[in-house]
Amino acid sequence: MLSRIDLRDSATDPRKVLPRAQLDVSEAVESIRPVVEAVRHHGTPAVIEATQRFDGVTLTKLRVSPSGATLEPEVKAALLEAIKRVRKVHEDQRRHDVTTQVVPGGTVTERWIPVNRVGLYVPGGLAMYPSTVIMNVVPAQIAGVKELVVCSPPQKETGLPDERVLAVCALLGVTEVYAVGGAQAIAMMAYGTDECAPVDMITGPGNVWVTAAKRLVRGVVGIDAEAGPTEIAILADDTADPRHVAADLISQAEHDPLAASVLITDSEDLADQVDKAIAAQEVKHAERIHAALNGPQSGVVLVSNMEQGLEVANAYAAEHLEIQTRDARALAMRVTNAGAIFVGAYSPVSLGDYCAGSNHVLPTGGCARHSSGLSVQTFLRGVHIVDYTEEALREVAPHVVTLSTVEDLPAHGQAVSVRFS
Repeated sequence: MLSRIDLRDSATDPRKVLPRAQLDVSEAVESIRPVVEAVRHHGTPAVIEATQRFDGVTLTKLRVSPSGATLEPEVKAALLEAIKRVRKVHEDQRRHDVTTQVVPGGTVTERWIPVNRVGLYVPGGLAMYPSTVIMNVVPAQIAGVKELVVCSPPQKETGLPDERVLAVCALLGVTEVYAVGGAQAIAMMAYGTDECAPVDMITGPGNVWVTAAKRLVRGVVGIDAEAGPTEIAILADDTADPRHVAADLISQAEHDPLAASVLITDSEDLADQVDKAIAAQEVKHAERIHAALNGPQSGVVLVSNMEQGLEVANAYAAEHLEIQTRDARALAMRVTNAGAIFVGAYSPVSLGDYCAGSNHVLPTGGCARHSSGLSVQTFLRGVHIVDYTEEALREVAPHVVTLSTVEDLPAHGQAVSVRFS
């Protein structure tokens, strides 16, 4: 039975009482700082040592070839369909250069320039994520990134990343792949080794050690986000099918014992039926799912009506928000805080994880209040090109001089006026 928080007829700020995964990245940072520093100063030997210590794998070389990996026909067909749909959605995110004529003879052009070299991290712990390769690589390719590096942990049996991860790299034409995971992978991509040149940006989800390492190297390289445990919130009324709701809560709980599954509803009867449906489902990763659903990060939030439910959903700012209500799309269009929104009974989060065409690398831990998921824009930088003629500068020069005087930066004004003295 999911724990319950009753906010009916309550004036409490939802942010103070909503369930949330407790993840102390700061503590993890201090634990992995020696690993990151060792890789920074000693390169490949430090990566090999950390991989032996944490993964139990002794590497003789870091870089591997994805070309020999094979896929079963139905798996390949599913991945190709996912690639096609993700590419279709993300191609519409392309940005184009725009030139604005501010005055005659004075223009500002905004150019969108791709990051040159990007490192993409693909987890390989409790589960394998060939789909994450797609979600990272496709938007980077569409953005025009020239060099793509994929890092994924080696498996004990083979010393290589998961074969399906390698196969998707081959399908997408990514040739620079490393059998390195964890904090050492992030450090290797940020600082470089004799085998791997440093990157300009690192994207992709990972566990707390990966997140901590990304925090440490932020500034040396750009990062997409500090990803926390996955989370789903479902806003549902009495029209929702409790079996669907239960299945969707379970689907995210199987990721990780820290995964968050939250139901927001104005129907106590639905909450009761969902509890029964969860208990009735036979699941493979029962221990992991039980831990997630019974952790402090999961539960049911009872609200007076859907207006309050919408307020709670926006306060929670879920990575994934499902809406299973009357007029679900109308309600979805009023959501302001969510990584991705799934409308109605036939748009489950699982669809978005693989084949909706949307991206599944999304902000967690309430960061959807200010951040977006991975997209083509993640890999682009807007650069302004300022182009003024002599006459256009002469016209505005007095204003520049005035403002430089106001700010007590007279040399700024002199840099303009000297051109006309």
